[in-house]
Amino acid sequence: MSAAKIISRTNHLIPGKSSQLDTRSSIAVVSPSCHHPANSSQKGKLQVAEYLFEVPLVHEKPEKGNLRLFARSIQKHEKPADPTKDEEKKQLPWCGPGMSCSPPQNIPWVKHVLEKGYQMLFMDQRGTGLSSTITAQTLALKGGAVEQAAYLKHFRADSIVKDCEAIRATLTETYPAEKKKWTLLGASFGGFCCLNYLSRFPQGLREVFMVGGLAPMVKNLDAPYDKLYGKIAQRNKSYYAKFPEDVQRLKTLARYLAKQDEGKLALPSGSNLSVPRLRQLGILLGFHGGVDTIHEMIFRMHNDLEMFDLFTRPTLAAFENLTWFNESILYALLHEPCYLQGAAANWSAERMMKCHPEFLNTGTENSDEDSNRPILFTGEMIYREMFQDFDELRPLLDTADVLAKNSDWPDLYDEAQFAKNEVPVYAASYIDDMYVDYGFAKDTASQVQGLKTFETNRHYHDALSGLAEESVKQLFALRDDVID
Repeated sequence: MSAAKIISRTNHLIPGKSSQLDTRSSIAVVSPSCHHPANSSQKGKLQVAEYLFEVPLVHEKPEKGNLRLFARSIQKHEKPADPTKDEEKKQLPWCGPGMSCSPPQNIPWVKHVLEKGYQMLFMDQRGTGLSSTITAQTLALKGGAVEQAAYLKHFRADSIVKDCEAIRATLTETYPAEKKKWTLLGASFGGFCCLNYLSRFPQGLREVFMVGGLAPMVKNLDAPYDKLYGKIAQRNKSYYAKFPEDVQRLKTLARYLAKQDEGKLALPSGSNLSVPRLRQLGILLGFHGGVDTIHEMIFRMHNDLEMFDLFTRPTLAAFENLTWFNESILYALLHEPCYLQGAAANWSAERMMKCHPEFLNTGTENSDEDSNRPILFTGEMIYREMFQDFDELRPLLDTADVLAKNSDWPDLYDEAQFAKNEVPVYAASYIDDMYVDYGFAKDTASQVQGLKTFETNRHYHDALSGLAEESVKQLFALRDDVID
């Protein structure tokens, strides 16, 4: 596999501040660095380098064309006590499923990792952000649904990891052998990427940290979804226990939407608001503060109906900001395929919902039984109807169908390699995780030799953002622990 080509690199100084942002899914990769800190006495500054790389679309077949990747490196901008001292530092790329990276100074956990002596590299994974961005328009350039689906097969964790390894080879080309390895830090889907990296390129890794990212070792999604629907039902129960008044409010909203033409109301973007899309607010239930965010939206929408018998534009705009699939179509197209190994998804979330009748109540039925049951929010699931409700997804329904029927997904994980793993691995696993089932995560952890876990029911899936200092502290406590 060839190294990545650096197209450009520019350097900047930025204020060393950090604000609270959502980190829905991320992978971080860390490498040793021979860079010296800049000679400056300015305090609280960060030195950022913006990179553009070129990598093959298919690393084994470079003749298939190239992609452009964007990444930022970040390190403290400081004047060392001994400018000649070559302290070993490390570097991290960071990426997530269908989402670009925020500026590093805006990521809550960055300052805590910098304090540990790391230098970081944040990468927009292929197809996201500034990295050969995938949209409905750019996909249309590839041809019809079959051609688009064939192209998208090269945007899963296995290809992302090859990009990272190619970048590592480039950035460490002149390093001494002992400093060519780097460390991974993966959250959510980023953890899936870490496991793929451990399977394929363990020789490039110094250590691995994972939070909420111990992927299930399965061929298809049916069994994990079966477990996750149960967890989502529990989160709904917690929601309605805190906000019992929202049982009737949500039914009122559902009945209002059912009266609209085809049960849909136009949103400012041109997308549709339907009962299924309203229920998709539940994707936030598993985040710190997510329950309160959903309640605020339901209260606001219900208040609009009481005052005006319609939803105001500010309310509709606020609703759209909470469901982001127009801006993250790769997330929608590859969420189910990102788990698959030699099996077809066949719209797994949609099929498995039928095994959980409590989720079938849409609030528009007239039976006494349904009238007494709350409408349940759904979770991190992709449904076929979403490709009709989200305007950016509408042209891609046929492509999504092709992907759903595809069964020739290559294996992502090497369990034999896990069994003989020698890379130190530290993982935080969340008992009440609504996105990565704790039981499956525990099984995966048991397969990776030497993996150490921190398990808790205090943290939710986004703890690396919501409880940044505590999360980083617990991860490094695993690393620094000694046997007594």
